[in-house]
Amino acid sequence: MTAVTDPDHIVIAGYAVEAPGGIDTPRAYWSALESAVELVGPFPRDRGWPIDDLLSVSELDGWGTVRDAGGFLTRAAEFDPSFFGIGQREAIATDPQQRVALRVAWRALENAGINPGALAGAEAGCFIGCSPMEYGPPGAEVNEYSGLRIIGHGLLSAAARISHCLGLLGPSMTVDAACASSITALHLAAAAVRDGDCEWALAGAVCVMGSPIAFYEFARHNALSADGHCRSYSDDATGTLWGEGAGVVIVERESRARRLGHRVHGRLLASHHNHNGAGKPILVPRTDAQERLIRTTIAKAGIDPADIGMVEGHGTATRAGDPVELRALQNTYGATGSGTLLGSVKSNAGHAQAAAGMLGLVKLLLAGRHGLIPPTLFADNPTTRVDWERSSLRLATEVEPWEPRDGQRYGAVSSFGAGGSNAHAILAMPVHEENDDA
Repeated sequence: MTAVTDPDHIVIAGYAVEAPGGIDTPRAYWSALESAVELVGPFPRDRGWPIDDLLSVSELDGWGTVRDAGGFLTRAAEFDPSFFGIGQREAIATDPQQRVALRVAWRALENAGINPGALAGAEAGCFIGCSPMEYGPPGAEVNEYSGLRIIGHGLLSAAARISHCLGLLGPSMTVDAACASSITALHLAAAAVRDGDCEWALAGAVCVMGSPIAFYEFARHNALSADGHCRSYSDDATGTLWGEGAGVVIVERESRARRLGHRVHGRLLASHHNHNGAGKPILVPRTDAQERLIRTTIAKAGIDPADIGMVEGHGTATRAGDPVELRALQNTYGATGSGTLLGSVKSNAGHAQAAAGMLGLVKLLLAGRHGLIPPTLFADNPTTRVDWERSSLRLATEVEPWEPRDGQRYGAVSSFGAGGSNAHAILAMPVHEENDDA
């Protein structure tokens, strides 16, 4: 059982999410997860993408197929600039990743019972995972948005935009660790609160594709799904499927949450991040690095890994990535004999890149709240690239009850970046007797 080394844990006191399929509340998100709904749809036709060209790249020598499919936010272009005190022209010049992150952060504060309009001067931090996306006309030309792009560029100011809008005075940082950005942002936010850099913080991530560059790049690597589905950990997996999303959580010390009457959705027992190092191509994942990461996080958490009932994995559905991740998980959680269940929300919504880990984290929090582990789509035919009999790790193929241990449900979430960055977190979700509305 858990060895409590820090009784005043960093906790998650509120959260918000946006996911494909028009989902913009935790309740709608959980309903889709519990019902095993696939949230994938065709390419958006309102972004000016060269779709005919994109769907025909397989005709080029050495290129893979691009299907008319992905996990896209249906409200990515919607934004009320006056509500957030931003001019119309500046809002148009601002990367939609900033706009989505801002509104999700606002809702996360409301979820925690915090008035976003009364935070000016607060010693609060903001850590937002975000990777560069192409958006708008080229910056190296004279146009009506020249001068506004300095702040409007997504990676430059995703966190700064939130801090400025709310008037927060704590550290503000946009984090780019590729697909590991979400949990890295959580790790940095927790460290800032723990070290006294701020009283509390927003931690989150966002991904909105202003252009289809990611589809072109992975088609050239023949690493996209051949059938338009993200078949995480499945033997039918042929590649990943890109998606979008956003999530923000509120982190603070448990003593502060209790004092202010904030609900504790989960205790962050430990988090850690590392890098693959040299020796293999930069895009190639490493079992040894991921295993070191997980073992270090378990040691920092001071728990028995057999207590972990659910792991929300990365699960990119690539033939290189999934077996590497599975072996690291088998060598750690799978070696306990406890039958830990594994899944990935990418099977529902595609690979949300920088925001992937945050969608996974919110899924874990909701599963802990409801006491149910939702299924992973396409898990009925697990990959044969690993030996499943050598460990007790299993895929969640249907809704499973999640029994607590000493009033807690222990879970973990992983995210691994294309540049070699890896991040892992372990949380304890307390069983609540009060109203469990999401």
